[in-house]
Amino acid sequence: MNFQPTFLFIGGTEVIFILFIVVMVFGADKIPEIARGLGKGMRTLKDATNDIKNEVTKSAKDNGIIDTDVTKDIKEELDKVRDEVEDFAGSVKRKL
Repeated sequence: MNFQPTFLFIGGTEVIFILFIVVMVFGADKIPEIARGLGKGMRTLKDATNDIKNEVTKSAKDNGIIDTDVTKDIKEELDKVRDEVEDFAGSVKRKL
């Protein structure tokens, strides 16, 4: 079987074509600025997610509900989302 690596359900040739279009539209000198902006945006998103998580945890501790099954389920879901964001960020970093 022939497996091609995919990125967001897009094959390698599509990624190359999209990168070609980006270079044609923005120019090669603007691509580092765009990548920096995307990196800062992802960092801001990650920081905001961590801030929300810390506020929810602090509020739960203050109200004595930190060790319930509901909070464990929420923590598992937050961990899944964090892992998915880190996987996405890692694949973007590798592409740049």
